[in-house]
Amino acid sequence: MVESQTWTARRMSNARLDAAATADHEVLDIPVTPTADGRNSLYTVGSYLSPNLLTALIIASWFMSNIGILLLNKYLLSFYGYRYPIFLTMLHMISCASYSYVAINFLELVPRQHILSRKQFLKIFALSLIFCFSVVCGNTSLRYIPVSFNQAIGATTPFFTAIFAFLITCKKESAEVYFALLPVVLGIVLASNSEPLFNLFGFLVCIGSTAGRALKSVVQGILLTSDAEKLHSMNLLLYMAPMAAMILLPLTLYIEGNVARVTLEKAGSDYFIVFLLLGNATVAYLVNLTNFLVTKHTSALTLQVLGNAKAALAAFVSVMIFRNPVTVMGMTGFGVTVMGVVLYSEAKKRFKAQLAAQ
Repeated sequence: MVESQTWTARRMSNARLDAAATADHEVLDIPVTPTADGRNSLYTVGSYLSPNLLTALIIASWFMSNIGILLLNKYLLSFYGYRYPIFLTMLHMISCASYSYVAINFLELVPRQHILSRKQFLKIFALSLIFCFSVVCGNTSLRYIPVSFNQAIGATTPFFTAIFAFLITCKKESAEVYFALLPVVLGIVLASNSEPLFNLFGFLVCIGSTAGRALKSVVQGILLTSDAEKLHSMNLLLYMAPMAAMILLPLTLYIEGNVARVTLEKAGSDYFIVFLLLGNATVAYLVNLTNFLVTKHTSALTLQVLGNAKAALAAFVSVMIFRNPVTVMGMTGFGVTVMGVVLYSEAKKRFKAQLAAQ
């Protein structure tokens, strides 16, 4: 009986890791864990709506926040001329820490958990380092490449996850799973060769962001393994966000030294920048909140499927708004990559079913 429960827990953990690896979350890619906690007054509002309508509204909010953060980042860093991706990411982290504190301690969205040991603190800090690298690279890439190309590259996360899982944990997948990754790579090769606005630096930092996101999901599965150390996704965000902000502060002061002066000057002459930054930081938190809510009201698999759809929709919306040129070959490459991700997900499910039957 104990072995059966342990095996079931591992399957649930693997499903959440696959969702994090496939759904391209730009701000925090923390695997979300459903909770049965019903104390939160926030859900009182949902009691007046039918379950289907509430789920539909949550999914719509997930799409809007995930696509919104991409478009806002692109507008700020590329079109508005606010060229400070590290400082912008730090604002995201401060926002996530602040909103998380309110959501957990006042709204009681989930029960509060505490860091119990120095060892657990260091593990979370290590995850914050990887996370900072991934998100800063992702935001920086939006300054140099279109959102559509950014999303095409981000869709290759399962490829990097499979590589890191093999290199770090020696975890082997079936031949079918590895074969399904071939179109993922082929698609991004096609998209890269035909991207009219291709920028080598933007491409490389976006690859770094994608690899960092995959590395974090694998490392998190290794570090936070014991029941005593596992944290709910919202609590993990509460602790990771301020750590990430503290890591980014010296970086932004050293690399973007004049960011405070430029921001104050812009705010003095154009109040719109204040609303842009505050709105951008708020949407950054909403990405994480809606990730949690979608999984709570549906499943980690649904989040994985929505992630695939979001990448294509975000690419389409960005082309419509920013009018960046696209080619037939580029769209074909993006489509091949997304189809590869779908094939990968199906192959993973079949492989897990085979293991379960043994």
